[in-house]
Amino acid sequence: MGNELYFDNSATTRISEEALKTYLSVSREQYGNPSSLHGMGKDAEGVLKDARQTIRKTVGDTADGTVLFTSGGTEANNLAILGRAHAKPRFKGKTILTSAGEHASVKMPLAALADEGFKIVEIPTTGGRLDPDAIAKYATPDVILASVMLVNNETGALYDLPAVAAALRRSSPDAILHVDATQAYLKVPVSVKSLGCHLLTLSSHKIEGPKGTGALWVDPGVIRNRGLSPILFGGGQEAGLRSGTEDPPSCAAFAKAAAIGFSALSERREKLAGLRAQLLARLQDDPRLSGIRPNLPPSFAPHVLSLTLPRIKSETMLHALSARLIYVSSGSACSSHGKHGTSALSAFGLSDKDADATIRISFSHRNTPEQVDLLADALAEEIARLARF
Repeated sequence: MGNELYFDNSATTRISEEALKTYLSVSREQYGNPSSLHGMGKDAEGVLKDARQTIRKTVGDTADGTVLFTSGGTEANNLAILGRAHAKPRFKGKTILTSAGEHASVKMPLAALADEGFKIVEIPTTGGRLDPDAIAKYATPDVILASVMLVNNETGALYDLPAVAAALRRSSPDAILHVDATQAYLKVPVSVKSLGCHLLTLSSHKIEGPKGTGALWVDPGVIRNRGLSPILFGGGQEAGLRSGTEDPPSCAAFAKAAAIGFSALSERREKLAGLRAQLLARLQDDPRLSGIRPNLPPSFAPHVLSLTLPRIKSETMLHALSARLIYVSSGSACSSHGKHGTSALSAFGLSDKDADATIRISFSHRNTPEQVDLLADALAEEIARLARF
C-alpha cells in the first residue's frame, strides 16, 4: 500500500482519518441503543440527532426535512421507489418516470414494479443530456414519481433536474421527484430546494465515510401526506420508515465526512476540474493517446471522465493497469458482475462494441497532477503494448 494510483473513486473512497476517528470514538463512548430510555440510549440518540442536522445542512434543507439513515444508497433508492409506489392503493398501476441508464439500484426496483403493473417510462439521455421534449411529453397527470440521478455514475453527465421538477409541477399533481445524488454529493452543489426534489439519496462511502451507511432525505410534505411507506418492518425506528437498530458510530462518521466535504466543496471541486482538464489535455496533445475518445456530456461533474479505447476491451486495460497498481473502472462497480454495466453508456449513445472498450476515470481531491501524468503515460504504454495482440 502507498504506491498505488487510485482513480476509481466513483466506486468507493478511502475513509478519511477524521471519519475513522469519529467512528471509533462513538463506538467506544456512546455505544448505547438509541431506542433505550436510559442515559446511554439518550446519548446515542443525541449522536443521531446531530448527524441528521449535519446532513440536512449539507443538502441545503431549510424546511426541516427528515433524514432517514439506511444501509447505503441502494437501500435508500429502494425505499424511495418502492415506498412511494406502495404508499397508497390508488397508485397501483400508475406511471413512474426515470432516465435511461440509471444505476441498477433504481432500475431493478422499477423492473419489479413493472411486473406489478406499474408503467415505467424512460427519458432518453443521448449525449449525456435529458431530452427536454420527452420530459414535457411524459409528465402526465398519471405520474406518481420521477426517479432520476443527478450525476451519471459512468459518464459524469450532470442532468437538468430542475427542468424535471418544473414539468411535474405543471402537469403531474400526484408526482414527487426522487433524486439519486450518490455521485453528485459533495462533488457539485446539492440543494434540495434548487433541485425541487422531495426525496434525495446519499451514500457515505462515496465521500470518505464508512461503507454500509447512507441516507434518504424526505421532504416534510411527503411525511405529512403519508406519501412514503416502509419496506422494512420491525421496531419502527427512523420515523417508522426504516426499522432496525440504528448505527450511531457509522452515522456520526458519515456526518463528519459530510461536514468536511461540505466546507471544502469549492476548493475540492476546483481541484477535481483541474485534474480532469489535465488528463483531457494529455489526450489531445500526446500522439500516443490520440486513439482514445473521451465521452463528453454538455454538463458534467468534475470527478468523472469516460474514455473509449482504440480496439482494446476495457476489462483488458483494467487488468493491465491493475498489474501496475493503477486502478480504474470498466463501469459501475455495482453492475460489474451483472448485465447492467453498459446501460448508461448505451443510453449515452455508444455502440455495444464501444461500450465494451470504455473505461471510467474517477478522481479524488487526494489525487495529484503528477499522478495524472503517470496515468496518462501508463495508458499510452499499455495501448502500444496491447495493440500488438
